Order: sequence, then C-alpha cells, then structure tokens
Amino acid sequence: MLHQMRAEYGSGGPSAGVKIWHMVREGEQTAMCGREIDPGAAAKEPTDWGSTAELCCHTCGAVFLREAPYLPAEHQ
Repeated sequence: MLHQMRAEYGSGGPSAGVKIWHMVREGEQTAMCGREIDPGAAAKEPTDWGSTAELCCHTCGAVFLREAPYLPAEHQ
C-alpha cells in the first residue's frame, strides 16, 4: 500500500502555512487518524515523515508504522 503525507492548514488556510502533517493512503482524502483532508492540500513523500519543521500527527504516525514494511523480507 502506498502512502502520502498531506497538509492540514490552520484557520488562515494555505497562506497561513501548514498546521500539521497527516498520513493518507494513496487515492484517499481521509487521513489515517480519520480527519478529512482538503483535496488541494500540499503533499510530501512518506519518507519525509518526522523531518518537517511542522508537527506530524501522532495518530497517523502510529497507524502508518503498523502498515509500512520495515524488514527486508517485507519489501518484496
């Protein structure tokens, strides 16, 4: 399964900057924590998780780690 980081903006919208990053399964608009994400929100590669200046959603991170392969045998 492929994933993508998607931005959640604060009350000022995109011009106010990213409030928090969520993880979304490819092709979906609902974050792994259940929050609906704006279809036009900025996106990043899942490998950027945890390396942004903005916070990453703790719940999305926990669910993502359960789905993401981390052993060499799981990458096949």
